Amino acid sequence: MPRYEYRCRKCDTQFELSRPMAESGAPATCPDGHGDTVKLLSTVAVGGGASAPAMSAPQSGGGGGCCGGGCCG
Repeated sequence: MPRYEYRCRKCDTQFELSRPMAESGAPATCPDGHGDTVKLLSTVAVGGGASAPAMSAPQSGGGGGCCGGGCCG
């Protein structure tokens, strides 16, 4: 079950809740009982043994990739 992060606007407490994705937009009450909360946008780090190759910057003068190889015009 996904975990969502929230922040209470009244007491500035940050907290997490586990809830189904279907309830991700439902109101959340902070641990101190306040109902004025906002869901935070969080990033998720996924661990693993492989890493993605680094992307290189497009070279001036054309060659490969959109907006450098002529595919955009």
